[in-house]
Amino acid sequence: MVKNSIENIYNLGVKELWSLIRDPILLILIAFTFTASVYTAATAVPDGLQNASIGIVDEDRSTLSERLQTAFYPPQFTLPDEITLSEMDAGLDRGEYTFVLNIPPSFQQDLLGNRHPTMQLNIDATRMTQGFTGNMIINQIINAEISEYLARERSVQDLPVNLTERMRFNPNLTASWFGALNEVINLVTMLSIILTGAAVIRERERGTIEHLLVMPLTPFEIMLSKVWSMGLVVLIASSLSLIFVVQGALDVPIEGSITLFIVGAALNLFATTSIGIYLATIARNMPQFGMLLLLVLVPLQMLSGGMTPRESMPEIIQYIMLAAPTTHFIELGKAILFRGAGISIVWPSMGYLLLIGSAFFYFAHRRFRATIGQMA
Repeated sequence: MVKNSIENIYNLGVKELWSLIRDPILLILIAFTFTASVYTAATAVPDGLQNASIGIVDEDRSTLSERLQTAFYPPQFTLPDEITLSEMDAGLDRGEYTFVLNIPPSFQQDLLGNRHPTMQLNIDATRMTQGFTGNMIINQIINAEISEYLARERSVQDLPVNLTERMRFNPNLTASWFGALNEVINLVTMLSIILTGAAVIRERERGTIEHLLVMPLTPFEIMLSKVWSMGLVVLIASSLSLIFVVQGALDVPIEGSITLFIVGAALNLFATTSIGIYLATIARNMPQFGMLLLLVLVPLQMLSGGMTPRESMPEIIQYIMLAAPTTHFIELGKAILFRGAGISIVWPSMGYLLLIGSAFFYFAHRRFRATIGQMA
C-alpha cells in the first residue's frame, strides 16, 4: 500500500514536470527571474553612493579645509569643484551639484580654540536616494578627518579613545552583493507559490483534474506530487542562479555552504508550495490567482526582514510575522550566504520552517480535499 502510494506520488510529479516543460511561458518566467532579474536587482539601482557631484566653498583656506577637500574622491563622489559662495545656489538650482559643503572663515582656528564652529552642507533633495545616503557618508568623512587632525594637533590625553570601524562580511559596502543574494531568497518564495498554484489551476482549466478523480488516487498523493515536483524545479533554478549568476557573472563571494542553504530552501518550499495550492483552491482562474498572489506575496517580502530589518518594524508586526515561513528563511539565508553560518547556528530557523510548513501543508490539504470532493 505504501509502495503504491509512493509510486503514485512519483509518477504524478513526473507528469507535472512534463506539463511544465510544455508550458513555454512558465519556462521563460523561471529562466528570466533567476538570471536577468537577479542580475538587474544587483546592478541596475545601486543602494550606495555612486559618482555624486559635490562642490566645496572654502572660505577658511586653512590646512584643515584643504584636507577636507581631498577627502572626497571616486567612486562615491566625483572630484570636488571649488566654487565661490555666490556660485553655490546657482549650481544647486541648475542641478550641477548634489552636495555643496560650505567651510566658513576661521573654521580651523575656532575648532582649535574649542569654539564649536559649524559647517553648512547643502543637499539637492530632489535626488532623494543620493541625498539621504550621502548626508550620512559626508558626515562620517568630515568627522573622521577632523578627529584625525585634532589627534595630531593635541596631546593624546585630550583624546583617550580612538574608534576604529571594521566592516564585516562586506568590507567595501558593495550594494550588488546584498541585492543579488536577497533577490535569490525572495525569488525562491515567489516562484514556488506561482508554480504550484499554476499547476492546480492548469489542471482545472484543462479538465485533467477530473481524470485524476476517477483514478485510485488520494488528494494527499495529488497534492504532494505537485509540492515535490515544483519545489524541485525551484531548488535547481536557485542553485544554478547562485553558482552561475551570483558567483559567476556578479562575482559575489558566498561565505557559507550552498548545500546547507538548499536544505533550508527545501524546508521553506514545503510551506510556500502549500500556500500556492491553498490560494489555487480559492481562485477560479489565473487572473484571480494573480490578485491573491499580490495580497500574500507583497506582505511576505516586505515584512519578513528582506527589505527592512525586523527590528525597525512595530513590535506587533514582528510577532505576527514569526508565523510566516519567509521570516525564518530570510534569517537563515542571510546567516548562511552572508555570514557563513553552519548548522549549529541555523538549526532553530530550520525547525521553525519545518513546523510552519507542516501547519500550512495540513490546512492546504484540508482545503484541497474539500475542493476535490465538491468536484467529484
